[in-house]
Amino acid sequence: MNRLNRDEIAQRVARDIPEGAYVNLGIGVPTLVANHLDPAREIFLQSENGLLGMGSAPAPGEEDDELINAGKQHVTLLSGGAYFHHADSFAMMRGGHLDYCVLGAFQVSVKGDLANWHTGAPDAIPAVGGAMDLAIGAKQVFVMMELLTKQGESKLVAECSYPLTGVQCVARVYTDVAVFDVTPEGLAVREIYSDIGIDALRDLTGVPLVDATQVRRAA
Repeated sequence: MNRLNRDEIAQRVARDIPEGAYVNLGIGVPTLVANHLDPAREIFLQSENGLLGMGSAPAPGEEDDELINAGKQHVTLLSGGAYFHHADSFAMMRGGHLDYCVLGAFQVSVKGDLANWHTGAPDAIPAVGGAMDLAIGAKQVFVMMELLTKQGESKLVAECSYPLTGVQCVARVYTDVAVFDVTPEGLAVREIYSDIGIDALRDLTGVPLVDATQVRRAA
């Protein structure tokens, strides 16, 4: 089965972020989105450690240890970018000032519930960070993840079995196989990137999927 790699998923997410948007990219894979945003479009990236106007990753050898994102990765600062207090950053996140956030996930339910901070395993280290604030504070929540776990289980589920980060907060899920919209009618397949059909995708996820009219097979 054909699949997108993580950079290709990030590139697909970047295409859906409009000009003028204020966006937070969650720790981990979502930070790759910054490398694929069109520089001709003015998009404002916010980092929860107190940074607005974040750019892409620096070229090798040009890293500045004073310029890092919430995941402690080196970033660049665009012209006009600003630093501010951590508390002000969370006020921005909680106050509805972000248009989008892009988060990773362990599970997303058909209702848009999000679980991305703890698997519940006894030896797991909980790492919620600002995800709960972003999940309820951003106007739209996008999730970026592989569709299946390493064990081959679907991360799209009828109900999350892991501790929740947010309830009915996810608007769209970008995976290596397909893009899904969370709708009142259920999960709607927006695009399919693999060489499988909608019925095989239903079998793969194990959840009901709406065969949306805008479904197209990627070239």
